[in-house]
Amino acid sequence: MGLTDRTALQTLQDAFAAPAGPEVTVHRFFTRWFAAEPAVRAMFPPHLSPLRVAFAQALHWVYGQLVAQRSKEPVAFLAQLGRDHRKYGVTAGHYPAMRAALHAALRDSLAASWTATLEATTAQSLTLITGVMSSAAGSDTGPAWWDGTVVETHRVSRDLAVVRLQLDQPLPYHPGQYVKAEVPQCPRSWRYLSPAIPAQDSGGIEFHVRAVPGGLVSTAIVAETRPGDRWRLSGAHGGLHIDRDRGDDVLMVAGSTGLAPLRALIMDLTRWAQNPRVHLFFGARYPCELYDLPTLWQIAAHNPWLSVSPVTEYSADPPWAPHYPDPTPPRGLHVRQGGRLPEVVAQYGGWGDRQILVCGGPAMVRATVAALRARGTAADRVHHDPLFS
Repeated sequence: MGLTDRTALQTLQDAFAAPAGPEVTVHRFFTRWFAAEPAVRAMFPPHLSPLRVAFAQALHWVYGQLVAQRSKEPVAFLAQLGRDHRKYGVTAGHYPAMRAALHAALRDSLAASWTATLEATTAQSLTLITGVMSSAAGSDTGPAWWDGTVVETHRVSRDLAVVRLQLDQPLPYHPGQYVKAEVPQCPRSWRYLSPAIPAQDSGGIEFHVRAVPGGLVSTAIVAETRPGDRWRLSGAHGGLHIDRDRGDDVLMVAGSTGLAPLRALIMDLTRWAQNPRVHLFFGARYPCELYDLPTLWQIAAHNPWLSVSPVTEYSADPPWAPHYPDPTPPRGLHVRQGGRLPEVVAQYGGWGDRQILVCGGPAMVRATVAALRARGTAADRVHHDPLFS
């Protein structure tokens, strides 16, 4: 049955679920691939743990889409992934060995349940995965990466920074998409970042970065980035967007720097005279971490279709708050609410008549989706990017 066998596809998805994925299947995959093609190892960062986790999460999401018998989203994602892998130096010639290593890793991890049916599904799914990636990479005539110079960096909270760059040439992307970034402090280690402004013909681009505990790249960006640093960016990924033709109003839920892609979408909407109503819940731990409220206030003040509800888990600021800019905007936004962001959003109901966009850390996104689904929200109403740590 191959790609229509949901049971077999579910088994393959489970092989990439934590903790088994990063520790077993993906470790076996990279070990086999590097053994077959030793030169490939030098293309990737010295510390592979973050890459293994991200790779497991990506394949877990792809197989989840195949289990649901959806093809458009995973094919588009895999095509973007194939184009993106050019930045490592991966070419079409590397994909046969990559496919063989993946097949062998899955067979070893699932040896106890391996059947002829699972073999057929594995073969067909890997042919799809590597075939789409290879074809997309081979047909893309654009740059493999974009270089740029940091022109401004602002520490807006203890572990939050706004970084602005001037790219050597404009990077095409749609508002709501994300890119991968390599910074000089962490060569060959790439991190997903979402532009916080729409694409600029001038090549300007802005990112909002939060230092993740244990995150090598995010910590370096927040603590060490300086004007003059040279960054390298991949092509754009993701399909998060607002369908203005549907006529539905929009609910946005942003946790911390998950605001960035939603902010870009909101800024893009200001180009139009008429828009659907947009209600944004912007959440953080402390009031001082609602770092971009002044910008949101300015946009809402001139665009009556936008309303903003700030949400914080704690009502008072921590002792270190005075060391950073005060983000309190003038009067005009909704009164700040207290509580966990997913619970605050869900207390208003399922928002089932809205297009719903959720952005933030994986745990926050999962909790928000679960809270909305518990209130009766249809799964096809809620949109978010694949969940990467």
